[in-house]
Amino acid sequence: MLLTTKQLFNKCYGGYAIAAVNVFFMEEIHGLFAAAQEAKAPFIVQTTPFARDYANAKMLLAMIKTAAEIYPDTVYAVHLDHGYESHIWDAVESGGYTSVMIDASHDDFEKNVERTKAVVQKAHEKGISVEAELGVLAGVEDDLTVEESHSFYTNPSDVERFVQLTGCDSLAIAVGTSHGAYKFSGGQGLQLQILKEIQERLPRFPLVLHGGSNVSEEVVTRINAAGGKIKTGAKGVQDDELKKAIALGICKVNIATDMRLVWTMVNREFFRDKPEEFAPTTPGKIFMETYKEFIIKKFELTGAVGRNTEFENLKMLGGM
Repeated sequence: MLLTTKQLFNKCYGGYAIAAVNVFFMEEIHGLFAAAQEAKAPFIVQTTPFARDYANAKMLLAMIKTAAEIYPDTVYAVHLDHGYESHIWDAVESGGYTSVMIDASHDDFEKNVERTKAVVQKAHEKGISVEAELGVLAGVEDDLTVEESHSFYTNPSDVERFVQLTGCDSLAIAVGTSHGAYKFSGGQGLQLQILKEIQERLPRFPLVLHGGSNVSEEVVTRINAAGGKIKTGAKGVQDDELKKAIALGICKVNIATDMRLVWTMVNREFFRDKPEEFAPTTPGKIFMETYKEFIIKKFELTGAVGRNTEFENLKMLGGM
């Protein structure tokens, strides 16, 4: 069942969060949908402009649509992550997406409001949810790099004004996370007091945690043991902090880096142990199963397992 992110967040707020997982290729999409069906967990499948350029937007959306047919007992939204207007207008007009993100966080407040409001107006005409961003995360995501000196936390008073002025449906905020594999090397963790103040100012308004990967020490260690050179010592979002953040209004947790690391681990170990192999399908099958197991653990962590039943009434009404 294809829903909007707004429909998902209306159900999950304060109780659990929806994992929003970036995908690039077929094996990831298989693994994600298989995991969600087995866990009976709602989820968001995300494509970035980088992924759309890599695989072609039509190819990605066709694979997602086909996966929904192969795994019919799934509840999900399709989201354009970190979009600029050119990507957003295409996603809104061409169909297939039920949610888009306008990333104007690098603009000043007034310009961010102006750009976000324009997207909200156009997307809402099509029944599409809109995620905006306020505050800048450090790190690397796809082809975007932000130095730590240029990042900053979200101001709760700005959030209240921003939501009122734009009408966005959810908001990605900067509370200490970063994009990429090298997070929290300084050990600062999430700034939960920011979430608490936002919740007090805007009760039940859905917040989004970008850079939500954990960066498993075990996975990094296995990659390096198989010939990788991933830096160690960095930590992602820790389990206890994530659970506290969910109670404070985090409804959507973006996951990208963890899955890239899983892909790297599987393929490095496979070709280390079987150097005579060259067929991509054998490690591909291992990756899909490993991916599925990894994502199910994410669903367990966010509290989403078994929550599909909460959306049955929407299904009776025809979903959207």
